[in-house]
Amino acid sequence: MPGDGVRRVVIAGGGTAGWMTASYLKAAFGERVDVTLVESAKVGTIGVGEATFSTVRHFFDYLGLVESEWMPECNATYKLGIRFENWREAGHHFYHPFERLRVVDGFPLTDWWLAGGPSSRFDADCFVIPALCEALSSPRHLDGRLFESDLIEGSGRVYRTTLAEQTTQFPYAYHLDAALLAEYLTRYATRRGARRVVDDITNVSLDQRGWIEHIDTREHGPITGDLFIDCTGFRGLLINGAMDMPFESYQDSLPNDRAVALRVPAAGRHSDMRPCTTATAQEAGWIWTIPLFGRNGTGYVYAGDYCTPDQAEKTLREFVGPAADDAEANHIRMRIGRNRESWYHNCVAIGLASGFVEPLESTGIFFIQHAIEQLVKHFPGADWDPAVRRSYNNTVARCMDGVREFLVLHYKGAKRADNDYWRDAKTRVIPDGLAERLEQWQTKLPDTESVFPYYHGFEPYSYVCMLLGLGGIPVRPPQAVRQMPERRTLDEFAFIRRQGAELVASLPSQRDYLASLRGSVDLHPAGSVP
Repeated sequence: MPGDGVRRVVIAGGGTAGWMTASYLKAAFGERVDVTLVESAKVGTIGVGEATFSTVRHFFDYLGLVESEWMPECNATYKLGIRFENWREAGHHFYHPFERLRVVDGFPLTDWWLAGGPSSRFDADCFVIPALCEALSSPRHLDGRLFESDLIEGSGRVYRTTLAEQTTQFPYAYHLDAALLAEYLTRYATRRGARRVVDDITNVSLDQRGWIEHIDTREHGPITGDLFIDCTGFRGLLINGAMDMPFESYQDSLPNDRAVALRVPAAGRHSDMRPCTTATAQEAGWIWTIPLFGRNGTGYVYAGDYCTPDQAEKTLREFVGPAADDAEANHIRMRIGRNRESWYHNCVAIGLASGFVEPLESTGIFFIQHAIEQLVKHFPGADWDPAVRRSYNNTVARCMDGVREFLVLHYKGAKRADNDYWRDAKTRVIPDGLAERLEQWQTKLPDTESVFPYYHGFEPYSYVCMLLGLGGIPVRPPQAVRQMPERRTLDEFAFIRRQGAELVASLPSQRDYLASLRGSVDLHPAGSVP
């Protein structure tokens, strides 16, 4: 039977946030909720959100989309983790993989590694995925089988899932062209009844209560609705402009507030297509490298107090080399922090209009997905119960605050301290609770009891990876593992190495697998890509 809740939703702004929201609402509510999206032809997608993490599969699953259909349309590739380069010292790298830690005799394998691992590489010793990243492997065989057989999609699942149902660590996420994804979802949503209005918003009209009554457009006049969703990016046209919602900055904790991005053509059909995002530390920030099918997305995230836009662009072009010569630079000023409330009266901000913490760890699209899912779970009824709104705001704010804390660990924990930027990054304000946790982690690595207590997308093993990889905070193993027999642990270390080698030998390269989705493939082993 039809519900008695909100029936008319108006989304201001398109791009990734707008069309992800429109698509999800139509998938969730069908014809029972009317969705109108208003986007300007003059405003494009920022395009820094080209990397995701593994929870995004729930979004595509909810919409009923399969990889063989949407990935080629969006030039998408696989991402098995993040490769951090030069954060500890020049020439050093480590991986933060989408892979939970194995446990031996009650202790995570990293505890045993600290007591005496087989090599100096915790990631290669404790995880399988780094071997796949080094070999440029696909996480799927050419017949579509996932390398982790117990995680094969569709194995008995007959219902759609959300972030709350994540009981296993899915082993990969995606790199994708954000503009192409927005176009793909535009077709998806409009085929399901969403109305698209291409026009400029000239005014936001409020009623006597301060609620949004309608938005005025240049050519289509006023557009009315019940619930208005602000997807206008850093401008926050509705939530900050019309509703005057205060914005709470994270800049006291996180140093970077600017970025410059380039779209670089791939250097030939056999160019490296690493199944991971690379984050390379620089003098005043870090450079991302995201391999897409046919081109690479790259950009320098930096602090404006330590580097000018011209210096940043010069650094980025030198890093990329000749392939960047004809690429147009896109300079971005980032608003780091979140709104005090992302839902106020009948306006909900999603995406950059809600909050952002810089592209490190690829949380931009995750924040969009989390906000959309929570909006559906908290969808307003006819009474607009304020308790529902408070619950939504608390959930969204805690998620962003948790990610802020995790990112602060990256700068606080980095051993690199060779200039003012890296030294100063360690002395910035530490969020409440993190100082105590940092002290505890030095004697007991992070676990479910000692990380940020609310859902924010990252599990304890992610904190462990950063502590061990960054190397700036001294940690030690529990005394118990020093006194327990290590035979089973040595067997597990050996099994991981053997499993990684066997997978590299049997899996195709990522390039070959993705070419097979497009109907053409030139086979060669993953580890032998020229």
